[in-house]
Amino acid sequence: MIALVPGTFDPITLGHVDVVERAAGLFDEVVLAVLANPGKAPWFSAEERTGLAAAALAHLSNVRVDRFDGLLVQLAGTIGARAVVKGLRSGADYEYERAMALMNRELSPLVETVFVVGDARLAHVSSSLVREVAWFGGEIDSVVPPVVAEALCRRVAERRAGAS
Repeated sequence: MIALVPGTFDPITLGHVDVVERAAGLFDEVVLAVLANPGKAPWFSAEERTGLAAAALAHLSNVRVDRFDGLLVQLAGTIGARAVVKGLRSGADYEYERAMALMNRELSPLVETVFVVGDARLAHVSSSLVREVAWFGGEIDSVVPPVVAEALCRRVAERRAGAS
């Protein structure tokens, strides 16, 4: 069975990696789907986010990374995915993801959402918080893969140079 793990992944964090590793143990194939979300202003382009995610997940043989625009259920239908895996850090995540799961079920009853409780040690980690900590020069090596930490440092330098 094929499962999708969707998100913006700007950038991918160790919390995301944890959820994908858990999904990889449950499903035959996992597709990390990098969204081009028009409601967000990402630090990294969709191509960059896809590349960073692929590097962070290279150790998982049954995981591939794709980017997509549009409705998740459309992608699921195209690739034959029957499950969407979403990581939960808190009750607030559950409420948000529950509404999305119900809408996806309305649009495609064949696609089921599976919730995975993330590693408690990473419950405080979000991409937006990681970007903020990186911006202010804080330590991020414990919450993102090394390739992401390097890319964030470069992006902060680029953004600071552009703001001058």
